[in-house]
Amino acid sequence: MRDVEDIQPQQPGQGFQFPGTFTITVMGRAEAVLESKVPAILRKLGRRVHIDRMRTRPSSQGNYMAVTVDFDCERREHYDAAHAALRADPDIRYTL
Repeated sequence: MRDVEDIQPQQPGQGFQFPGTFTITVMGRAEAVLESKVPAILRKLGRRVHIDRMRTRPSSQGNYMAVTVDFDCERREHYDAAHAALRADPDIRYTL
């Protein structure tokens, strides 16, 4: 698997552009109330969360919940920190 830092855009202006608004999807246990937990974690990092764009989707069995939210990042380090903070939560299985 290649490191994200090694991926270069094929055309100028393609790929991650900072500052910007980014979408993150988090999957975790349904009972963890991720629709409130995810924005709270991002806000704690100082990220502006576009709560009006948040989407949720339960798994077919209802055991897991996917939460997709947009947030603003000024720098790549902020984006990486957001993923790391979310993945550090024991209720969150993974982020995309």
